[in-house]
Amino acid sequence: MDQADIPALLSRLASDEDAARKMAVFKLQSSINDPSFADVFISSGGLVILRRLIMGTGGNTLAYSLQSLTRLLEVDMGWDIFEGPTAGELVERIVELIVMNPLVNILRGAMSILVALPAVAVYPQFFDLVIQQLDSADHALCANALMLINSLIRDAVSTEPNGNGSNKNASEEWPKFIKRLQDLGLIKAVYNLMQSSALQDLAYPLLEFQSLTKMLLRKWKELRVDLERPEHRRALKGLHLASAPSRDHLNGTVNGDDAPEPPSSKKGSRKHNPEKWRRLGFESENPAAEFEGAGFLGMMDLTDYARKNEDAFQKLLLEQSTRPLTERCPVARASLSVTQTLYDQFDCNKSDIEDLRGYQLSDTRHQDKLFRPLLLQWSRLHTAGLQAFFRLWKATGAGQGDFEKIVELVRILMDQVVGSAGRSKDVVDVEEDLLEYDLARLRELQMDLLEMSFEENWGQHLYQVREDLRNESLSFVKEQRVRCLLQGSWFSKPAPRKESLGANLQAARAAHSTPWRYAKLSHNRRYLHYADFGLRTELDPTLEALTEKIDLSKISSVVSNVSVINDDEKSNTQTSDTSGPNTSTGSMGAASASKTSTKITMFGFTSAEEALRPTGDGKEQPLLTLYPLNNSLASEWLDGMLMLLEQAPLTADTTKLVTLVGEYSLKIRLLNVGMEAAYGGPAPGAGVVPSRQGLDDDYYYEI
Repeated sequence: MDQADIPALLSRLASDEDAARKMAVFKLQSSINDPSFADVFISSGGLVILRRLIMGTGGNTLAYSLQSLTRLLEVDMGWDIFEGPTAGELVERIVELIVMNPLVNILRGAMSILVALPAVAVYPQFFDLVIQQLDSADHALCANALMLINSLIRDAVSTEPNGNGSNKNASEEWPKFIKRLQDLGLIKAVYNLMQSSALQDLAYPLLEFQSLTKMLLRKWKELRVDLERPEHRRALKGLHLASAPSRDHLNGTVNGDDAPEPPSSKKGSRKHNPEKWRRLGFESENPAAEFEGAGFLGMMDLTDYARKNEDAFQKLLLEQSTRPLTERCPVARASLSVTQTLYDQFDCNKSDIEDLRGYQLSDTRHQDKLFRPLLLQWSRLHTAGLQAFFRLWKATGAGQGDFEKIVELVRILMDQVVGSAGRSKDVVDVEEDLLEYDLARLRELQMDLLEMSFEENWGQHLYQVREDLRNESLSFVKEQRVRCLLQGSWFSKPAPRKESLGANLQAARAAHSTPWRYAKLSHNRRYLHYADFGLRTELDPTLEALTEKIDLSKISSVVSNVSVINDDEKSNTQTSDTSGPNTSTGSMGAASASKTSTKITMFGFTSAEEALRPTGDGKEQPLLTLYPLNNSLASEWLDGMLMLLEQAPLTADTTKLVTLVGEYSLKIRLLNVGMEAAYGGPAPGAGVVPSRQGLDDDYYYEI
């Protein structure tokens, strides 16, 4: 619309005919967001007419008028309409429209104006009506209602006491205002919106509300617990009473002064419980000082848990009181640690500007991760986290000295369950996961994180430790395998094939009459004794009963078709031939073959000259063949013999065992290292070999 038409437009806006006013204000709303047009409109007295339309019209005329004022304020013009003696009436009229008018197009415009203002509600049911609009099917109305609430919260929280004391009650009013909104169902309504399919239409006000929630948590955490403040004293007293103190100590003070009272002649005088606060899990009898880290937020969480779970709280304290002092779970300290864990999990120190900027810059596929509706379920998460703390404490048999270890486990649990929860995951499922998470899996995660931290911060030091531990584990497994040989084992002897009987039928039948073979390593580990038997006796034969023996120094190689791979790799099995002197090969046969198909053959040279050939291709002959009854026995004997010959083990079972022992050794060492060392990297000079100057032979290194 041309600026030259403004006088005619104003004339129609001031007309007594509703149809003329409606058409004029309809055209006005589409042009007034042009600053040059708006400037002429305001200078021509347009604000007076627009105010009159808002105060005295209804229906579409009113809706277009509200929209016109909204667009005027969006270009930062027209604020004069809220000045002067009649400004209050205009604000009251806009608030009244929100409370009394059900039409969506009017509500949308009225709320947009209050978002820009924001205004003080003069109707008792104002907030209730605004929060109800969060359930509206009209996403624009829903967004405006949430933006209005955001503006009111930001305005209330940002009002700080000033130096002259005129706002000294402001810090006490905003918590009451927030609680009023919560009691009206604000949190539940926004939580549902965050999980709904309307996320994109409401993204900005929802992110702003999420950021405001973080700001509120920061303010509560930074608010120092002060027993001079009545609400803080009441909170501590409520906590004390919820713990079901004995009747003799119901008159205990809330300032932590639990020293016995001086003798009194007054009948019925009582003494204070000397462990009034320590029995609740505080470290001292001055509880206010222990909220230093978590602030009033920590007190809110602890008192909220005690109030909502009073029976469980009392039962827990009673149970802990029967335990030795060093084994008691410090309930209050545990609650404060869960509060801090949640605070860190949701990045509450992160500013609201960063959240909003992250939404604007992030890819559409990743924007969903910015919304964290579980933040709005803080109280329930704190309760579930605290119950998980108690579960871990009991399951691990922890004591007072293990407190920080349990805190770290809970932190990992929160990160795994809450941190990985998607936007649409319901809080009930999250609570179940926290309370039922597999403890063995949690320990694995802890070790993985510790190992990653060491990898990052210790680098070459950890690599060297791993190499040392692998050598240690290899020596350990070698000893285990050799002990199996020292213990001795039964082996089968396959029946000879008919075509192989040949002329020496009598010898073949004699061999077939002894289907069992028993082998055992001598105590000095120099000879392998064996003998064949017709029956497998219940008692193993003694070394003296084994009539045959082989000098291990005569064995040049060990050849086998024992499986050297895992069961899930059998489809890729391959076969390899025997090797030359002092080498060993494993022909990878199927592990599920019959007991006679798996064999271990030991070879030796036919003469000393053959053994000394420089080319290493001397002629060998079989010295002994063993047929293990199962894969486990085959692995023990094949790798045991190879290790005795100072050769590397082959089978998957042995390799797995070596790896397992090495990993457990590393984990045991990691568990004995403080978390600050794990994440802080090596200290200056770490790894430097100390000087031996001034030392004699009487010294040792402590590992």
